[in-house]
Amino acid sequence: MGKLSKDELRRRFTSLHSWELPKQTGALAPAHVWTNRDMDPTPIEDQTWGTWSILAYWATDTINLATWQTASAILAVGLSWREAIPIMVVGNFCVAVPLVLNGAIGAKLHVPFSVIATSGFGYYLRYFCIVSRAILAMFWLGIQGANGAQCVTIMLRAWAPSYNDIPNQLSESAGITTQGMISYFLFWIIQLPLLLIHPTKLRPLFWVKLTAAPVAAIATMGWCIKEAGGGGDIFALRATATGSDYAWLWLSCMSSVTGNWSTLAVNIPDFTRYAKSARGQYIQLPAMPIIFTVCGVLGIVTTSASKVFSGEYLWNPLEIVAIWLDYGPGGRCAAFFAALAWYVAQVGTNITANSISAANDLTVLFPRWVNIKRGCMIAAVIAGWALVPWKILSSAQTFLAFMGGYAVFLGPMAGIMVSDYWLVKKRHLDIPSLYDPNGRYRYSGGCNWRAAVAFIVPVAPLLPGLGLSISGPAVVHINDGVTNLYTINWLFGFVTSIVLYTALSYAVPAKETLLKDTIWNLEDTAIEAQMRDDDVEVEKGSGSGPSEKIRTSDAKPL
Repeated sequence: MGKLSKDELRRRFTSLHSWELPKQTGALAPAHVWTNRDMDPTPIEDQTWGTWSILAYWATDTINLATWQTASAILAVGLSWREAIPIMVVGNFCVAVPLVLNGAIGAKLHVPFSVIATSGFGYYLRYFCIVSRAILAMFWLGIQGANGAQCVTIMLRAWAPSYNDIPNQLSESAGITTQGMISYFLFWIIQLPLLLIHPTKLRPLFWVKLTAAPVAAIATMGWCIKEAGGGGDIFALRATATGSDYAWLWLSCMSSVTGNWSTLAVNIPDFTRYAKSARGQYIQLPAMPIIFTVCGVLGIVTTSASKVFSGEYLWNPLEIVAIWLDYGPGGRCAAFFAALAWYVAQVGTNITANSISAANDLTVLFPRWVNIKRGCMIAAVIAGWALVPWKILSSAQTFLAFMGGYAVFLGPMAGIMVSDYWLVKKRHLDIPSLYDPNGRYRYSGGCNWRAAVAFIVPVAPLLPGLGLSISGPAVVHINDGVTNLYTINWLFGFVTSIVLYTALSYAVPAKETLLKDTIWNLEDTAIEAQMRDDDVEVEKGSGSGPSEKIRTSDAKPL
């Protein structure tokens, strides 16, 4: 974005229309429907993500504080490392399947999740999915920032030990101390310009995090093993649960691991739309479970060793790093760079899992005013300050339980998308109609009742379990069967929605939406995306293919 003149600045502050984005030249939407460059199909020049970029994306996304601590939740309920490792592998493999299946849609069509959802849910019902995903992304954007502020505190304490002595001037009701607020503000303000990096320019950040975070994690583990003189006692522990309790705990923990990535299982097309090849994104299937499990194992070993010299299991690596602050200048230097590495890890996760996801949703909700950059700024302000995430962490355990239980709604969303594209539409969509409120995906008043049924039926029996997790047994009384069903909420919703949506679509088909070929353009109007050779091979035999013309807009406003 160029420097604004005084007249332009004055106009921006006095006229709402001055913030309108230029309507995309050659867009697929009808003239009365506003779109912008970031919600239209990805231009060929922006399709820059290869297999290594996608691999780096997952390494960036999974190596963070939350992944490190995942095993703690598994061991805390009565299972051991023997269960924790296969639970992490199986749980992540389960969610990697819809990640790949839904990711393939974005890699082939080069359009975001919020546009793809039109095909299965209908033009207007899709807004329920978009709003749900946007709200969730902004909450987690703020919560991850509040956690990341701990990194800033350690870095400042390492640089200036007196930072630890800052007196608290805030009341207890604030949910944060003066020191914590300073650290949080610094985390947020330093993170802000990084959130504005366009998805096509993220590869350097991927490689920085891919270097920094693993080095810090391995160094922390190595130090703990050296201090403890070994790996500790966790590997000698056995599961305390037995019988049916053991089985349900296993499934419950697996569902928790799966739920961590239930959001990306829905909106992974927001990232795979930038893929060079339709095949490149298949690396997610083996890579995601492997990276997550390796990080979790590092956490188990490090935590086990930490008990030997600290007297307790330290599941948060920052608690271990904080110990180094008492080891003189050398220890403070090590603590500074380790905290910096975890800071980069948290920011990287916020960008890839939360900020861009929220921004893509906002571009579809407000296409006249919001593109990805503006969406990232709006999400940063709302998530960082309007939602007061530090207070959520300090006092709203029931709210966090609800956030964790949101997989109840995301499982059916992912299942419907998979079923619609692969089983019902047979990979053939009318791309221009995805942008048209009166197109073939209007269904009944903009709502596909098949999707509505396939969503409500699996969600309904899970709501009592969600209520129990939020309010506790003193308020909500349900039997063991309903409780056990809730422990596998994501998997139940995902599988049930696929079965229901497919059955209903075959029993009462929406014939106007069933195509023999993919429709790429609108009455020979050039579209902003062009398939690569890999994509063309998918269409061989059908006679369909994209227009060879490409018309790209030079307008790339903030």
